[in-house]
Amino acid sequence: MANQVASGLALTLFGVGLSAFVGKPFESVSLPHYGPLEIPYLSQIPVVGTILFKQHALVYVSWALFAGVSWFLYKSRAGLVLRSIGESPESAHAIGYPVIRIRYLATLFGGAMAGLAGAHLSEFYAPMWAEGMVAGRGWIALALVVFATWRPARVMVGAYLFGGVTIAQFFAQGSGVAVTSQLLSALPYLATIVVLVFISRNVNTIRLNSPVSLGRAYRPD
Repeated sequence: MANQVASGLALTLFGVGLSAFVGKPFESVSLPHYGPLEIPYLSQIPVVGTILFKQHALVYVSWALFAGVSWFLYKSRAGLVLRSIGESPESAHAIGYPVIRIRYLATLFGGAMAGLAGAHLSEFYAPMWAEGMVAGRGWIALALVVFATWRPARVMVGAYLFGGVTIAQFFAQGSGVAVTSQLLSALPYLATIVVLVFISRNVNTIRLNSPVSLGRAYRPD
């Protein structure tokens, strides 16, 4: 199997070019706008109702996915198998589990989740498609996994933290804060760098929480 870092970078560059080619006819074309989905009664709760129960449909889907992934990883037999493959694929292979197939399925699931995030950008965040509209957010998601030390609950908290920083720039611009728009746009990425620098001070924390076989190609005998 090829080096996973090199393969990931190659697929990223390929995906960027492919999306630009396929999406060219749809560039700057307005898409149907879907408003927030209000949950009856709950959305009328002061403050909390607007924040939690008056969101776009994919926000509710993300909550369900968080609960489902957490249950799958820590409460199901299949999740235990997946985590064991991340720790020691040799041991999992020795007791009969198809390591390569399971790794591919996990990668496909991750790709599908990235696709949902892209759909949210073009359907809800900005109801249009434009080349490069992701603007590096995928790299923030990758950094978020490290920030969360591979724990679903921490991933969700970190996602809302980075999302809050992203939204803060729009509030700052609307409030007339005397800061250049370029600096405000860079805030999420600056926050990512600061968090990664803070975490990397303790290398042992990352090593203890990350899968032992992370980024290591597996070649069955």
